[in-house]
Amino acid sequence: MSVIWHDLECGTYAEDLPLWRSLAAEHGDPVLDIGAGTGRVTLDLASVGYRVTALDRDAELLDALADRASGRNVQILDASSQALVTTVVADAREFDLGEQFPLAIVPMQTIQLLGGPDGRAEFLGCALRHLLPGGALAIAIAEALDLYDVTDGVPSPTPDIRELDGVVYSSRPVAVRADPDGFVLERLRETVAVAGERTVERNLIRLDRLTARGLEREGRAAGFTRVQRGRVRETSDYVGSEVVILHA
Repeated sequence: MSVIWHDLECGTYAEDLPLWRSLAAEHGDPVLDIGAGTGRVTLDLASVGYRVTALDRDAELLDALADRASGRNVQILDASSQALVTTVVADAREFDLGEQFPLAIVPMQTIQLLGGPDGRAEFLGCALRHLLPGGALAIAIAEALDLYDVTDGVPSPTPDIRELDGVVYSSRPVAVRADPDGFVLERLRETVAVAGERTVERNLIRLDRLTARGLEREGRAAGFTRVQRGRVRETSDYVGSEVVILHA
C-alpha cells in the first residue's frame, strides 16, 4: 500500500528533474539518490544513461523501483556489480556502501524528515564519507510553507485520485500547520473498493524547520568546504525548493 500512496502524492512531480540531470552532467556518475522512493529521479537519470544507486529505508518502495526499471529495460544488479540502477535499503543517517560518488542528491525535502539537527549531522557525516574529493551533495529544502486548515473554512485543495484494479484511491491535503520546530502536513487518505466499501485514514508528515543558510552552516561543521545554491520553482501543486549544494 505504501507504493500506491507514495506514487499518488509524489510520483508526478517533475519540476526538479532538469536540475538533477544538469548536476549529473556536471559531476558525472555514479549518482547516489538518497530517499529514492519508487524511482522518480533515479529512473529519469538512468533513462539518459547515468548509473544511479537508489537508497531508501522502505524496501517496498525500492522493490517497485526495481520492477519499473526492469520494465524499462534498465539493468538491475546487486551492489557488487556494475549496473545502471542499484537499490540499497538503508537509513540515510547510517549507511555504509563501500563506495564513493562524485554526486549525491537529496530531492523533495527528504533531509527535513531526519529528526532535527542531530539526525542531519549524522546524515551529513555519512554522506561526506561517501563523496569523492571535490564531490557534491545537493539537497532540496522547503524554507517556508503556506499555512492553511480546511476546518477554518479554507477551501480544500483538489485531491490526488487514482484508480487501480477497480479500487479508487484519493489523497486530499487538509492542513499545513506550524509547530515550534517545523511544519505538519495533514492529508486524508480514502479508498473506495469495487463493492463500495470505504476507508478513510489520517496521514501526518512532519518537516523539520530548516533554512538554506542554516544547512550551509551545518554542512561546514560536518566538514564540507564550499557551498553553492540552486532553486526549483514552485508549481500549482508543489512548493518551490531551495537547493543547497555542499562540496567535499
